[in-house]
Amino acid sequence: MHVPDGFINAPTSAATGVVAAGALAVSLRGARRELDERTAPLAGLVAAFIFAVQMLNFPVAAGTSGHLLGGALAAILVGPFTGVLCVSVVLLMQGILFADGGLTALGVNITDMAIVTTVVAYAVFRGLVKVLPRRRRSVTVASFAAALVSVPAAAVVFTLIYAAGGTTDVAIGKVATAMIGVHVLIGIGEAAITALTVGAVIAVRPDLVYGARGLEQRLKLRVGGELVDAPAAAPAPVPAAARSHRKLWITGLLASLALAGFVSFYASASPDGLEKVAHDQGIDKKEERHASAGSPLAGYGVKDVSDARLSGGLAGVIGVGATVVAGSAVFYVVRRRRTAAPPTAPGSSTAGAA
Repeated sequence: MHVPDGFINAPTSAATGVVAAGALAVSLRGARRELDERTAPLAGLVAAFIFAVQMLNFPVAAGTSGHLLGGALAAILVGPFTGVLCVSVVLLMQGILFADGGLTALGVNITDMAIVTTVVAYAVFRGLVKVLPRRRRSVTVASFAAALVSVPAAAVVFTLIYAAGGTTDVAIGKVATAMIGVHVLIGIGEAAITALTVGAVIAVRPDLVYGARGLEQRLKLRVGGELVDAPAAAPAPVPAAARSHRKLWITGLLASLALAGFVSFYASASPDGLEKVAHDQGIDKKEERHASAGSPLAGYGVKDVSDARLSGGLAGVIGVGATVVAGSAVFYVVRRRRTAAPPTAPGSSTAGAA
């Protein structure tokens, strides 16, 4: 659903840019609360994994393909504020290095693919977790539903943005019907990928899944014929092997490199949902040449490498590497700002004044 340059006019693109900038500023502050010794090292990896899986277009219907958006996955794994930043890092890397998603449309893409999907998905996820049994399986079920809803929600928001600033005269009703219809199908693939990934991480390291925190059931005791909560036990010491995230980080990075460098060659070559709708409805009549069209990685291939498999694989590996480095740098700085901020002691301001 990467919106190219020329689909949305300049005033609307600028307005969404302001929205995106404001949301990123809020997310940077919120991520300082979410990122701790468990999530901070994994946030950059989550961004790289989303980049890799987005290269795996899967067929949906009638010559159309879809790919992961990633907002639900990021929000559940590392938190909603950090999730917005993860997807935004991916979109920035794709736009600059691979000419995927317009640079003037970056605000549109961040608003639609990073903010909307993350906010909607996490709201649905938290609502379901509250009513479902407090078990790990419930987290996976809630992840599936949240991801499923987030994709058509993004399609609805794109339609609204296009209604406000589309550059071609197309009936909005037709755009809405086509966009929502195809993205409901794409949402099923998004939901499956999200649930499988969250379930896999929960199976080995549930303590690293942000959305699974606080789901432990209290032990019940029968006292005088009534069930009451047992006293909270002191937390057991966590072995060093369990505290370490290095094994999971290496496994995740290798998986991302394999998906982007090898499996992506077998992805569907059909246009994705937005591309298909844009072509069928005439939305793409005023599409502009991408500012990074001359990039040596434009189109997810390495310039001057004639072998298509090798070219695409190298581009995927470079993309994963660039994303994990950029993402890790962002989250390292955010984490350091949190740890560097000294706690304010009660009454310190009055003491200073005295």
